[in-house]
Amino acid sequence: MRNNEQRGRVVIAGGSGFLGRSLSDVLLEEGYEVIVLTRDPDQYTGGGTAVHWDGITVEERWAKHLEGAAALVNLTGKSVDCRPTKRNKAEILRSRVEPVETLGAALLLVSRPPAVWVQAASLAIYGNAGDRICEESAFVPDEYPADICVSWEEALGRAIRPEMRWAVLRIGFVLGRSGGALPTLDRIARLGFGGRFGSGDQWISWIHLEDMMRLFLEAIRNPAVHGIYNATGLQPVTNAEFMETLRKIRKIPFGLPVPEKLLRFAAPFLNTDPDLALSGRRGLPCRIHGSGFRFRFHELEDALADLILPQPAASHEREWVQTYAR
Repeated sequence: MRNNEQRGRVVIAGGSGFLGRSLSDVLLEEGYEVIVLTRDPDQYTGGGTAVHWDGITVEERWAKHLEGAAALVNLTGKSVDCRPTKRNKAEILRSRVEPVETLGAALLLVSRPPAVWVQAASLAIYGNAGDRICEESAFVPDEYPADICVSWEEALGRAIRPEMRWAVLRIGFVLGRSGGALPTLDRIARLGFGGRFGSGDQWISWIHLEDMMRLFLEAIRNPAVHGIYNATGLQPVTNAEFMETLRKIRKIPFGLPVPEKLLRFAAPFLNTDPDLALSGRRGLPCRIHGSGFRFRFHELEDALADLILPQPAASHEREWVQTYAR
């Protein structure tokens, strides 16, 4: 903890995953009390206090923590890394909308709601956008998975209390050591299949985990942050450029490309959706960058080097602390 002053309580719904555990650690370091709402508190290994909820039932044991909280952060939702069957699509939608509705119902039971509701969302709302630039007011197609993203965000509009500030973070491709897609892509590259996926022209809107955590803090702390924001870095790259940079960091001279037909053939056996690798969008964080927020990692090569190459522990810790100091 930075100091002896308690900054307040932050309630994280669905906080047992990659982003939630990282955010809990950062909030604790910053002096917040952290309550993590999770379906299986006994298995939770992150920071803060784990409290059981099922995402659909309002219960006093977890709803009481919303009273007077500094922030509510909602990260709930089934992973989209699954086969795109009707059943899975329905579950993806339900797992996003129902918890928002449940949190909204719980807010009606407290006299002092959290100061801000920070809602995780997805850049997938822009669909498979090709080369067009996707800032916050960009076109949203009426197709999967954009339709699920729209329902997700609309649920927040119905659930939030009018006196609360809110921030929707449309999250891109978060790069981290212990979660997200980077560890898998790194293994693929080291196995020799680190070439482009499909055409390689699809855009990857990446953000370093550290900048993602700083963006969460900005949304929690800054009263001027209100509305919809693209939560991604400043310089998206194509899939081919991403894999080439990854190979460069790993000093791997060549990577076999993975043709689209092979991806689509193998995806059902891997229980995944091939469009996760074959589609993309060129998202830009226009609103948050325009507000004065400054990213630490601008270049993909610097971000991957920080995450993949060994870092001196002492110097990295100093950089981490300085980064979050305000």
